[in-house]
Amino acid sequence: MDYAATGAFSDTVRDYLCCSEQLQPFYNHFPTLEAFEAQLKEKSFSEAQRQTLHQALQEQYTSLSDIHPKVQQNIDLLLQPNTFTITTGHQLNIFTGPLYFVYKIVTAINTCKQLQERYPDYNFVPVYWMATEDHDFAEINHFNLFGKKYTWETDQTGAVGRFSLEDMEPLLAELPEAYPIFEEAYRNSRNLADATRAITHALFGEYGLVSIDGDHAELKKALLPVVEKELTEQLSNKLVEEASAQLEEAGYKPQVYSREINLFYLTDTLRERLVQEDDTYKVLNTDTSFTLEEIRQEAQAHPERFSPNVILRPLYEELILPNLAYIGGGAEVAYWFQLKALFAAYNVAFPVLMLRNSALYISRSNANRMHKLGLEPQELFQEYQELKKQLSAQIHEEDIDLTAQRKAVAAAFAEVEKLAKEIDPTLVKAVGAEEQKAHNALQMLEKKISKARDNKHEQTFKQLENLKDKLFPGGSLQERKDNLLSYTTNNPDFIPALVEAFDPLEFKFTILEEE
Repeated sequence: MDYAATGAFSDTVRDYLCCSEQLQPFYNHFPTLEAFEAQLKEKSFSEAQRQTLHQALQEQYTSLSDIHPKVQQNIDLLLQPNTFTITTGHQLNIFTGPLYFVYKIVTAINTCKQLQERYPDYNFVPVYWMATEDHDFAEINHFNLFGKKYTWETDQTGAVGRFSLEDMEPLLAELPEAYPIFEEAYRNSRNLADATRAITHALFGEYGLVSIDGDHAELKKALLPVVEKELTEQLSNKLVEEASAQLEEAGYKPQVYSREINLFYLTDTLRERLVQEDDTYKVLNTDTSFTLEEIRQEAQAHPERFSPNVILRPLYEELILPNLAYIGGGAEVAYWFQLKALFAAYNVAFPVLMLRNSALYISRSNANRMHKLGLEPQELFQEYQELKKQLSAQIHEEDIDLTAQRKAVAAAFAEVEKLAKEIDPTLVKAVGAEEQKAHNALQMLEKKISKARDNKHEQTFKQLENLKDKLFPGGSLQERKDNLLSYTTNNPDFIPALVEAFDPLEFKFTILEEE
């Protein structure tokens, strides 16, 4: 179904999918198979860059005891000049977090499939960019499973990818059943980054997914020219603020806000903003400070200590990957619109922006409830009260009225009364009393039947309410609340079903109904 029909996506997303003229200045190529031909020509990536990328991935994948052949093949293909990537990124949510994390990756996998068919002379590798340097632990430390929230408690600070997993045992012990892929990853990995790589490899290795950690000293060297301009010119802030103003003028609210310096300083226990005060560069909430020359030396000696924020991370991704397209949710696509001029300033090809696939998954039991209520999947996106009105109209029946039966009873008793008069007039009073009892009984039955019908309708409305709660938890899209395990526990073929169903370039909301 159309994204607009769901009522769950922003005007910015809807306008982008409609190729609105107002948004066209803020991106390069709209995602069609034909547009990738131009993107392939525009993206330049040297042999030296490929060597650095390959070496970094080889090092990172030593954390796995066994690498799927398709993954290793894709890592090696990145050395070839005709190999390009399709990238999606996400935080390191424990147990994969909300369902849309999986949808992002499947979208990347299927995009590569379609491109491979269209451009057989090239190779296309799906990549998951792990947001290992993110420090907002509260956003990733929990997940919802079968209506219950599970949380990882830890006192660690800094980049979450570097977090030790030693204190995750209480959470693992709390799980309702065993989940071997996750438990093995969290118990046997050095840190959260390694564990997340192990999980995505176990789930998507057969599709050749390559997971990359940008928190790597050799990879960070590509960011050094950007660090220099951030410190001396604050270039990104100027360009992004200009783009944000232009977006607002076009009628769109900027998704993210820029800083004067869009860099963090990163160590094992902290990730804090860099700010300039006069001639000094300070690390917020610490006693650490640098002169310009000192911070230049620090960047050259320890590039891994300089971490891009949301403004510069997309540029960093494109600097170290032979990437053609970035796949994100609605909010992500919207903030990339603020970055085109920044890419141009560094002579980096702006990638094709793709909205990830979204879906409503209807299990067999929920499908049975839906069909029993006489509803179609698209109708479920309506508000509950609207659906209730619709069902009320469908099941409308005339009021329960036993008037005709009362008349029949009265006629029958009239015959009895006539007969009684002829035989024994003293029985007439008894006949009248029995007639009144019969009328009272009919009146009581009329009320009981009406109440039973109303109860039947209330059960229907309760079934509707339960169905809405199951498919739209908390009034939100399923993919924003539920966890992967809620589906794979009962359907091991859930991910293959997504791979089969998702068409990343159709730009339609997908409904999957389990047969």
